[in-house]
Amino acid sequence: MTHEFDLRLGALKTAYADGSLTPRQLILALHDKAAALNPEFHLFIHLLSAAELEPYLAALDGKSSAELPLFGVPFAIKDNIDLAGIPTTAACPAFAYVPETSATLVAQLIALGAVPMGKTNLDQFATGLNGTRSPYGECRNSVHPAYPSGGSSAGSSLAVALGVASFALGTDTAGSGRVPASLNNLVGLKATKGLLSTAGVVPACRTLDCVTYFTATAAEASQLLALTAKLDARDEYSRANPLWNDASAFGKPRAGFRFGVPKQLEFLGCAESPALFASTIEQLKALGGEAVEIDFAPFLEAARLLYEGPWVAERYSVAGTLIEQQPDAVLPVIKAVLEKAPGTTAVDAFRAQYRLQALKAICDRILAEVDCVLTPAYPRPVTLDELHAEPVKRNSDLGYYTNFMNMLDYAAVAVPAGFMANGLPWGVTLFGRAFTDQYLLSLADGLQRQHGLPLSGARTLDTTAPAAIARNDRARVVVCGAHLDGLPLNWQLKQRGGRLLQATQSSPDYQLYALAGGSPFRPGMVRVAEGGVAIAVEVWELPSAELGSFLTGIPAPLGLGKVQLADGSWETGFICEPYGLAGAVDITHFGGWKAYMQSKG
Repeated sequence: MTHEFDLRLGALKTAYADGSLTPRQLILALHDKAAALNPEFHLFIHLLSAAELEPYLAALDGKSSAELPLFGVPFAIKDNIDLAGIPTTAACPAFAYVPETSATLVAQLIALGAVPMGKTNLDQFATGLNGTRSPYGECRNSVHPAYPSGGSSAGSSLAVALGVASFALGTDTAGSGRVPASLNNLVGLKATKGLLSTAGVVPACRTLDCVTYFTATAAEASQLLALTAKLDARDEYSRANPLWNDASAFGKPRAGFRFGVPKQLEFLGCAESPALFASTIEQLKALGGEAVEIDFAPFLEAARLLYEGPWVAERYSVAGTLIEQQPDAVLPVIKAVLEKAPGTTAVDAFRAQYRLQALKAICDRILAEVDCVLTPAYPRPVTLDELHAEPVKRNSDLGYYTNFMNMLDYAAVAVPAGFMANGLPWGVTLFGRAFTDQYLLSLADGLQRQHGLPLSGARTLDTTAPAAIARNDRARVVVCGAHLDGLPLNWQLKQRGGRLLQATQSSPDYQLYALAGGSPFRPGMVRVAEGGVAIAVEVWELPSAELGSFLTGIPAPLGLGKVQLADGSWETGFICEPYGLAGAVDITHFGGWKAYMQSKG
């Protein structure tokens, strides 16, 4: 009987530290397990042999998890991502080559101590969302044999779901890192474009491609993202990760967040998905969220551009030469998807770009009113029989809620959200503005804790709540004077995209002054050891990118510091240097700035 290992990152670190397990013991045992599973699930195109694994294991000799954050952690690599010395096929034998160097992300992970198990199966040239489009065999679902694994990162999802890797790398151009995650009870992180390097990745659409993580938990995805989100000189599309999206941004979601829910929900006749989705909405509300209905039509129109517009020509730029020279080398269904590409003109491409930009402006305005959006991962699951009968149509069904994401430059996380009556996993997607990855993972983590779902790969859920407070690309600011809603300087917040979150009070530890000077009159809020009261304040939110310009416009003796609110929390807000109180009027007992201004007529 095969021994089931707990492959969570924390569990492996503990097992290695106490000597109950070694990397060599684990990796070789998992190799044997994967080899036994492969004839049934076709998850690996190339499973590394014991001899091929040995250099990676030898490199760990004499090391420990204290030195290497991913010491001895097994991971799988989608076979459109390079691993030095091992063929990259993109699921097309005629396309195969042997790279001399690993993809940047693979090299990062190996340097951190992780051990590659092998190259996983995929929909050919990463064109598909189902996992059946490979000459190396169809990938069926890890739980229910009548359903596909989902694709194109089919084998990567199975490697984690079947317990032969702690995490896996996939790619996601149109949903390939989210659909298979949801069909196999996993978290699928499609980070912001450029956040994870794509150097050493066979392009599908170079301008849209993302490398993705498959993990059992959102917490693990957060840890991996924090370790590897680095600017890469090898990748022209690489982007630096803002500091507000670092590891400290992962934690417990703050109450009062707003999440969008599409008006135009589509379940394609599924009897169970609507109730599962409604349950997830209630779970987010239980975390402190407020559901806000949004118009989803512009997102759906952007999604249609991906395959109905000129972006198909970008896919053709990779496989087109092979199709023309060796047409039988490419699967018929892939050729059918790409066949209209040669007729696309430059004029078509520019017109489509203009329309996409117009749609992005509309969608960005919608997202500005919420912290994230919740959708089903797909309208309904489709069976293998349905895919065989209508391969293009049923594949398109799976991409209904995914195809627009990279077109519009958004971050997204697929997270498990229940099971259907037949045992098939069911999931949702949380998406938001670029670089809100850690915030989305915090919400995904909250959902996993709410659901208490059993995890794939013989893992158990750690129910210890993190202490950190999640933040995203929005900064909260406490105001108490002329910046209050309806007062003369409030435009400085609204002009920067500010949004009023809450009218509340400070803790009873402050005195309030009207500073000397002319109109507009300025407040001075000072924390005191005694004689303080609760001051009426407002909590506003504005894009973090706008905070710098707002700060530089604040005149002395005022500045931004930390203000304690009535609920005991500390927020960034206006404070006053003591020297500025010369000539000021004490208005502490007027009940707040608005009350004082009304008293002046």
